[in-house]
Parts: sequence; structure tokens; C-alpha cells
Amino acid sequence: MKKIDITTAVFVVLFTASAALAAEEGHGAHGLGTSGEDTTPLTECFESREKYTTVEITEIEPGWPNVKCSRRTGGVLWWGDPFYGTEPMGEMPIEADYSHEEAVVRPRTEKLQYFMPCSVCHNGETVPFPKDKKPRLLQMHQDIVPNSLELKHGRGAIWCLDCHNAKNRDTLVDHFGGEISFNQPQRLCGKCHGEVYKDWRDGIHGKRIGMWVKGGKKRWWVCTECHNPHTVQTRRFDRLRPEPAPALPKGMKNADHERHHGGGHGGGH
Repeated sequence: MKKIDITTAVFVVLFTASAALAAEEGHGAHGLGTSGEDTTPLTECFESREKYTTVEITEIEPGWPNVKCSRRTGGVLWWGDPFYGTEPMGEMPIEADYSHEEAVVRPRTEKLQYFMPCSVCHNGETVPFPKDKKPRLLQMHQDIVPNSLELKHGRGAIWCLDCHNAKNRDTLVDHFGGEISFNQPQRLCGKCHGEVYKDWRDGIHGKRIGMWVKGGKKRWWVCTECHNPHTVQTRRFDRLRPEPAPALPKGMKNADHERHHGGGHGGGH
């Protein structure tokens, strides 16, 4: 019987397993895999709202990415570094958990489609400052708001300049004319959505990731990472393509037993 060098055998096994894993995660060779699936390495994916929460894939250390992305949906599956690309939340007017922990957020300004900043055009000369806040038909930004007289937010009670600062378009505005950073949209949304704002502060609404321990560092999702403020009246969330169902354990032919979950507690039958 021919002898096989054990070192070579182990190397072949490890190499084969590594290659298979790399192909599954999108880090394999370019082109199509043996199953016909695209194996071109992914370079970015989105966290919660496509095009507006994009994160680039990078390695924290060799073999450990900042995010794991879904090839099926283009969304983030998990975070290798929950604080990647974040900055301090900044001062908040009401005390909450963020007051007693290291609270961080992902900056929103870098995700805004037209933020150049806005004052490049809205400087009072290139585009004159508006004389008042009365709704009017806008000729620009129709890809964001097709008809500015039919804003899909507030059911006719508000208009663009109730949120955007008329004199400094690089900021949002509160009820008293004070400036609010685009990186703190929760302060703007809280002007009208008081109950939801309270739930967000209490951790009931929204999302946080990071350290479980009370007072530990956490990343907070802010309103516009999940909601499009220009369409929220008719579509609270952009639809997300679901991930495929998990594979059945070896030896299990179906998942019919799942239909009986909760039967003893008044659940499904």
C-alpha cells in the first residue's frame, strides 16, 4: 500500500476547506462557482436601507472582516466590528442611556446623495434664500420628492422647511430655529414623534449593537438609517429581500414539526 505523507494530507484537507469557505463567503476566485453561483468578491453591502446605509468591506485583521455580507440580499448579516466607522453621538437634550455610556453612531452626512455640502448651491446667491416657509413647487430634487406640494410626510401639516434649515441648508432645524446636525436626525424627528422618540431613548424602538453590559459602548441606529423621511407616510420601511431558510440538519427530511410550535400555549396548530 502506498504511503501518504500525513503533512501533505492535512494541508490538502485544510486548503480544500478554506477554499470552500472562501467561495461561500464571497472571497473566492472571480466568476462562477461549481454550483453556478457568482463568486466574485463582494466589496460593500448595506446595513438597513439600501443605498443609504452602505458599508465597505474591509479587514480588521487578516481573515476577519468588519462585516459579513449576504450575497443573496446585499445586506449585512453580522458585524465583525460593531463600531466600525462610528463617531460619538454628541450632546442630547434629554437624559437617557446614552448619557451614561459611550454612545456612538454612523455619520449620516456621508450617506446623503446631494450633501456636497448643500450650501455650495443654497448660499443665498446661487439659490436665493426663501422669503417664507410656504409650500411651493420645486424644480430641483424631484428624484427625492417628485411633487413638493404632495410631500409624503405629515399628511399636509408640514413642508420641507419645517425640517430643513432655510438659511443654512447644511443643517436641519428645531422648533425654535436652532440648528440640528444631519448626524442627529433623532432630535429632529422627536419634534413631532414624541412617543416613538421616548421609545427610541428607552431602547424599545430602533436598534443598538455593541456591549451588552449596562454603561458599555454601544452603537445606536438613528431614524433615517431605517426610515426614508420623504416617503414615510406611505412606506415606513423599504422592503428587504428575505434570506433563504436555514438548511435542515443532517438526517432531517422536513420541518413539519415547526407547525406545532406553541400549540400548548394557545399558539399555532
